Amino acid sequence: MKNEILQKFKEVFGDAEGVKTYFAPGRVNLIGEHTDYNGGHVFPCALTIGTYGAARKRTDNRLRFYSMNFGKLGVIESSLEDLVPSREAGWTNYPKGVMWAFGEKGMKIPGGMDLLLYGNIPNGSGLSSSASVEILTGYILKDFFGFDVTNQDLALIGQYAENQYNKVNCGIMDQFAIAMGKKNQAIFLDTADLSFEYAPIVLEGAKIVIASSNKKRGLGDSKYNERRSECEEALAELQTVVDIKTLGDLDEETFEQYKSAIQSDVRRKRARHAVYENRRTIRAVEALKANDVTLFGQLMNASHVSLRDDYEVTGVELDTLVEEAWKIDGVIGSRMTGAGFGGCTVSLVKDESIDTFIEEVGKAYESKIGYGADFYVVEIGDGPSEI
Repeated sequence: MKNEILQKFKEVFGDAEGVKTYFAPGRVNLIGEHTDYNGGHVFPCALTIGTYGAARKRTDNRLRFYSMNFGKLGVIESSLEDLVPSREAGWTNYPKGVMWAFGEKGMKIPGGMDLLLYGNIPNGSGLSSSASVEILTGYILKDFFGFDVTNQDLALIGQYAENQYNKVNCGIMDQFAIAMGKKNQAIFLDTADLSFEYAPIVLEGAKIVIASSNKKRGLGDSKYNERRSECEEALAELQTVVDIKTLGDLDEETFEQYKSAIQSDVRRKRARHAVYENRRTIRAVEALKANDVTLFGQLMNASHVSLRDDYEVTGVELDTLVEEAWKIDGVIGSRMTGAGFGGCTVSLVKDESIDTFIEEVGKAYESKIGYGADFYVVEIGDGPSEI
């Protein structure tokens, strides 16, 4: 890939003198959905697909951006004096947001750059193409200007940019999984205090298969922020009767004891998902450590049911992909992953069933939804790097 992006950089910007190349992965969350802003646990991993970047410092303050994925937009120009979000800026709001966030954290960017990106994460799929671009940008800034930041700092800066600059109220999971990725390991992260451990993913005779629904969605204008505020209200109601900081502080039994404090059925369902999903995630990691992949799969299935019935973020596309997956022999577990309302499912599928899975689920999905899904057999990869 390195040669292709260097060649394209040369075409777009005239020459490739002084250019460096980088990569930041996408991520998939194996279990623990909509828990990351509720003080719960998540279990994501970085992927070997992601965002490639070619970048070069400039001697002035100009910023020139080009995406091979949105080539028809051509070069989008800006400057370090114009780090203000706008609809016209399109995808460049993500790298610009990170540059702005570095400045807000006391690290002023001393000069402009030419930046070319190419992503092989399906756009709008829920595999975190935006967080991948954010971490890539942060990594480039660290490398170019010698800022004293760790990869964990890059995750927090990326989240800050997404929250404050792009006004998407995301949790920390996406940026953390991408910045801290490790080959063949998932990250068991407690989002309440950012304590984490790596857990090896040993799937003997099985693979992770991602199915992209190809239903486009935008996080900022979806019901994502609505779900967050429902959980915040439910938490405030619970706090009148029990001493907790987050919904993640509760186990199932304590939740059942105090749930009547939540005044609305809808908010009660949202909170129940947050509490039960957090406990499922803890149990799922224990199952993996005990080499019980079957139990891990059952917990994935239960996660999807909760996201469908209690959190109501799945929709017909994701439900179809998962329900068809459950019919296939050799599927260990399947669930939606990401924010929902479109995006992807993640399934653990035995090697001998992968071709059947892709064919049968793909056929049933197209027949019901009217357009096709895309399937990716993925591997777990490392965090950001220079290539």
